[in-house]
Amino acid sequence: MLSVKRNLKKKRMKTLTALLLLLSFGSAVSQQIKIDTESSTVKWVGNKATGQHNGTIAIQEGTLDMDGVKLTGGSFSIDMTSITCEDLPGRAKTKLETHLKSDDFFAVENHPTASFIITKARVASKGEYVITGNITIKDITKEIQFSATVSKTGNRVSATADLTIDRSEFNVRYGSGSFFDDLGDRLIYDDFELSVFLVSE
Repeated sequence: MLSVKRNLKKKRMKTLTALLLLLSFGSAVSQQIKIDTESSTVKWVGNKATGQHNGTIAIQEGTLDMDGVKLTGGSFSIDMTSITCEDLPGRAKTKLETHLKSDDFFAVENHPTASFIITKARVASKGEYVITGNITIKDITKEIQFSATVSKTGNRVSATADLTIDRSEFNVRYGSGSFFDDLGDRLIYDDFELSVFLVSE
C-alpha cells in the first residue's frame, strides 16, 4: 500500500513538473510586439464615377501577438484626423481632406480614431494567413476577413495586407448609391481599398 501511494505521488509530481515546464515554455515564446507607427503605413484608394483619389492614414498605436514565428493576434488604432490626399495639389487637396474629415464622411471631430482587433489568425501556408477580426469606424463595429503576409526575422516582425471596406456599413453616406438615387457623375463607390504595412519596433 505504501509503495502504491509513493508511485501515485511520483506520478503527480511528474505531471505537475511537466505542466509547469509547458506553461514556462509557452510564456517564453509568446510575445506582444509593439508596432513602429513611424515606419508602418496605411494607404487608401477611393473610387468614384469620374475617377479615383488616394492617400494615407496614420497608425496611432498597435501590437502584434506572436507565438514564435506564428501570428496569433493583435490590434491597432488609426488616427482618423490624419487623413491625407496624395493625388491632388494645393487648395483641391485641402478641400478634399477637409471634406473626408467632415460629417459627410468620417466625422473625425466626434470619431477621431478607428480600430481593428484580430479575433482569429488562421495559417493558410508558410507566412500566409487568413485574418478575421472586428473593425470599428464611427463607433460601428463589423467583422471582416482578409489575407495577410507575416514574417519574422530575429525580433523584427513585418506584416502586409490588402483589404476592401464597404463604407456604407459604417454610415458613411455621402455620394453613395446605397442611399441616394440618380447621382450620375457624383456617384462615389461604397468600397474603398486599404493597403496596410506594419513593422515592429
